[in-house]
Amino acid sequence: MFNLPDNRKRAAKVRGPIPVPTSGKLALMLAALAMLGPFSVDTYLPAFPAIESALHSDLVAVQQTLTAYMLAFAIMILWHGALSDAFGRRNIILVSLAVFAVASLGCAAAHSIEYLWAFRVLQGVSAGAGVVVGRAIIRDVYEDVAAARLLSLVTMIFAIAPALAPIFGGWIVKLYDWRTIFLTLFAYTVLLLWYCYKKLPETLPRSKRTPFNPGFLWKNYTEIFRSPAFQFKAGAIAFNFAGLFLYVAAAPVFITRHLGLGPEQFAWQFIPAVGGIFLGALTANRMAGKLSIPVLMSIGYTLLICAAAANVAYHAVLPPAIPWSVLPLFFYTFGMSLVAPVLTLLVIDLFPHIKGTVSSCQSFTQTMLGAAVAGLIAPFLMHSVLWLALGQLTFAVISLMLWMCGRYYHYSRIERAREINAWEAVE
Repeated sequence: MFNLPDNRKRAAKVRGPIPVPTSGKLALMLAALAMLGPFSVDTYLPAFPAIESALHSDLVAVQQTLTAYMLAFAIMILWHGALSDAFGRRNIILVSLAVFAVASLGCAAAHSIEYLWAFRVLQGVSAGAGVVVGRAIIRDVYEDVAAARLLSLVTMIFAIAPALAPIFGGWIVKLYDWRTIFLTLFAYTVLLLWYCYKKLPETLPRSKRTPFNPGFLWKNYTEIFRSPAFQFKAGAIAFNFAGLFLYVAAAPVFITRHLGLGPEQFAWQFIPAVGGIFLGALTANRMAGKLSIPVLMSIGYTLLICAAAANVAYHAVLPPAIPWSVLPLFFYTFGMSLVAPVLTLLVIDLFPHIKGTVSSCQSFTQTMLGAAVAGLIAPFLMHSVLWLALGQLTFAVISLMLWMCGRYYHYSRIERAREINAWEAVE
């Protein structure tokens, strides 16, 4: 689709024996790494009743395996970027894949819900490296429009995972058992580890690495989390995602109880949602550099808000039904995928000297809200489809407000800088 600039090609030759892949191959590799997250979450959702029965537990305890994963994911995701800034992108990816493979085997062998919690925590500790370090790799190799296009291309390929994972998981449960899901994750991770060992280059030269010590990290984290610009933009991403993840976390109840479908029919929810992600990312890829950021964001947020509002309006007067209860998810995720690449790059560019660390902080913000949704909000709202729709609309409106506040803050800082420069010129 597009090639590395000449100076990037020369840099790649200096970095090591593995050359930087073409954009298409790099996008495929990074998307495969990012897929570990949705595979870890979506594949086993249809297996909740089977896990509940096999481990002699209850639905709430099984639901907490998702919360345990999300909390571990959120906490460790703060470190993936900083570790990759200090020790290199490739090393962190390879170690994380090895840990995830071991954790997947442990989940498959768990004989009690407590053991499953423990190995889900270990999965959460390692699963986030792909998405965090992947974004840093993109920023190491590409700039501006090319980076936005590659990130949207990764999103397009990555979108396959949430669509296939619950369908695949449902059929595995129907034909085999829930443990086979985690054995399949183990096989996928081992293949990915082998491929990355052979093909993934190191994109961060030693000369650009940062120290890994508590004082330096504390300074970086403090600088990032105290930044209002970061809070506004990262918060906008997090609340958009929360509107989708609310339905992901509630899927076992939404699909089986409210819509009356079986575990092999999760496609009714996930295909519209992922179709929107894919087409939205494709549109963002095509429009990068052609539409201004405010125009693209306006289109995306119009779709987000209108889809969520239509969802509320329908369920306020009519009972849940196929396809009307899942159709708004297509338009919601379409709008989400239009705004996500732009917001992500804007966040990373706030601190260009520590791209990995700021990527970690953004993912931490998103995942902590996701953990709250999975552990607290979804269990509270999932007993009513109207409440789920209202929750999604609330998240979308909060995201829009954060984006608008971020724009106001950005332009007010520019205006203050102009005034200061004007006064200095007069003096």
